[in-house]
Formats: sequence, structure tokens, C-alpha cells
Amino acid sequence: MPRKGPAPKRQILPDPRFNSKVLARFINKVMLRGKKSLAEQITYGALNIVSEKTGRDAMDVFSQALSNAMPLVEVRPRRVGGA
Repeated sequence: MPRKGPAPKRQILPDPRFNSKVLARFINKVMLRGKKSLAEQITYGALNIVSEKTGRDAMDVFSQALSNAMPLVEVRPRRVGGA
């Protein structure tokens, strides 16, 4: 921990093409070894392919895919028994 207190939380800037913070976080998760431009090329290329194949807006498909992948209920561990 730094001596001057906790480090300030950095704000994630939205991505330049779709102006979405969620997509910017996804691009950061795809990124390996700091290669952000390559991660953007991969993500935007995939979104272009999706929009061509489905005929729908790429961000609509992306947000639908994220909501399908998210858990609906948080599962908390429960401690049972004792020594």
C-alpha cells in the first residue's frame, strides 16, 4: 500500500467507435501485453462479422450476448458445520 493513501480509481474512457464503456472494458479484457490496438482490431472485426451475418446492430447483439452470459442470481457460499 502506498504511504500517501490509496491510489485514485482510474476512469475508463469509452471506446472511440461505439462510445460504450462496456465495450471498452471488454476490449481491455481481450488485450494481451498492452497491445490495445490489436485487441480493438479483433473486437471490431468480430462485431463487423456479427452485424453482417445477423443483419442487426452490432452493439445490440453484443449487449444481448453479455446479458445472456451474466449470472441472474449471486450465489454465496454457506458455512455448514464445525470442528
